[in-house]
Amino acid sequence: MYWDGFTAMERDVRAVVRDPRWTSLPQPTRVRTLAERSLLTPDGVRWLFGAHARWYRLDRVDGRWHLSAPPLHPAVRAGARPRPQDVAIPPALVPTGPDFAYDRGSTQAFVGPDVPHEITERLRAVLLAHRGLDRADFPLGEGVYREVFARDVAATVAAVWGTIMWCAYAPAFDGNEVMLSMFGEFLARPLPGDDWVRWLPMGSLDALVALYAERMRSGAVDAGLRLAGLMTETAVVLRADPRFRPRADALIAMAEPLLTSPWLDQHALPGGAVRQAWLARCPPHLAPATIAEWAPGEHFRHTLYDLVEALGYTAARGMEPRAVAASLLAADIAGVCGLSEPAWAAPGGSRTAQVVTALYPWMDDELRQILYLALTDPGHPLRGCWPAGGELPPGLVPPSRETAAALLGSAYATGLAWCALTGVASPPEGFPVCASVVRCLIHQRDDPRPHEAAVHRRDLEESGSWLFETSNSDISPLPPL
Repeated sequence: MYWDGFTAMERDVRAVVRDPRWTSLPQPTRVRTLAERSLLTPDGVRWLFGAHARWYRLDRVDGRWHLSAPPLHPAVRAGARPRPQDVAIPPALVPTGPDFAYDRGSTQAFVGPDVPHEITERLRAVLLAHRGLDRADFPLGEGVYREVFARDVAATVAAVWGTIMWCAYAPAFDGNEVMLSMFGEFLARPLPGDDWVRWLPMGSLDALVALYAERMRSGAVDAGLRLAGLMTETAVVLRADPRFRPRADALIAMAEPLLTSPWLDQHALPGGAVRQAWLARCPPHLAPATIAEWAPGEHFRHTLYDLVEALGYTAARGMEPRAVAASLLAADIAGVCGLSEPAWAAPGGSRTAQVVTALYPWMDDELRQILYLALTDPGHPLRGCWPAGGELPPGLVPPSRETAAALLGSAYATGLAWCALTGVASPPEGFPVCASVVRCLIHQRDDPRPHEAAVHRRDLEESGSWLFETSNSDISPLPPL
């Protein structure tokens, strides 16, 4: 049994923040308490377990604290020691208390472990109950859902779909997923993806709220409230799956109050500030679920942190998960934006240069250097982490289906996050790293279904094979859902 400074300090900080007296302490006292529990590793790097119950690394170049998953090498963790002197901690890094109560759910994609049968059947019942409502009462409007659904589809169907897409941590779905198939007859065009996976864009809270707000502004209050109730009902069903739970809980907290207090958004309707009103209702312990809506840079940091954690299995193979994550990030950037070596980093140069320049402020100095080397040096060992021939290197192949699903989900969420941050369209055929992880899952991606789930259902047609058999060249990117 050896001393692990990171485990010890994390346990200590959690105990302190969990104490009911924490929130009543003066800010200087809380800062001092946290500073006393900072760590210094043998390489001279200072670490802090702080806000959102995550680790931060002090950048020796820019002097800022960066959200950064901690090292896993036993020697580094054993050599970490508390060094409280001369530590300046910004208020944003001090835990508030509720942020430590946030349930992060699961980072798995929806490939490998299926959405449980109980959830898909409850969603089927919700969709059946609302699909036939009069489209005149629930028009689809001119928003992004008009590009997704056929013209005769009511906004109620879009509300169920939009809730699923917004609540999903990483909307990469098995092409055989029952939950997607039940929407087949409503879609206006094929979903983006390849032979195995539907690579869907990040869900849009703007588009979801707009369905409700349009009805409220038009005076159809009952219809607007029914849409809000439908979003709540759908989120309640979804929260049983940890891949949906964090955002489902946040959506319930934002939409459900309207069912008993329908006047809550009246002040926000004239100025088009309904989305802000919804976000303001999200309680502090659920606020991290909405971070992509108000802080895309921080959202990128958190997804990259998730990716490092998903790669934790590589530490036992002699690799550093942080370095592997940065190298895989470089592989995706190169795959989407291309490389123009050796001058890709010239000021005002390639799209890759513009993306990297936008991402640098959100990464610590070590990850920035790894990203740079992986992109600029074709012979660097970091390139050994990149997929080759559409497959992961043998050393990176996950040891289990669950691990592969977590790697796929976190890698896809990271890809969508850096695309949203930099303004690059996410590729409809998936990111190179994600596509290579799918190769590890294609023979073990479907959970056994109960007998009744295999019986052909006539209520919501699931065949719709044309939706999933169009070539990639015929599929244009969807807007945020």
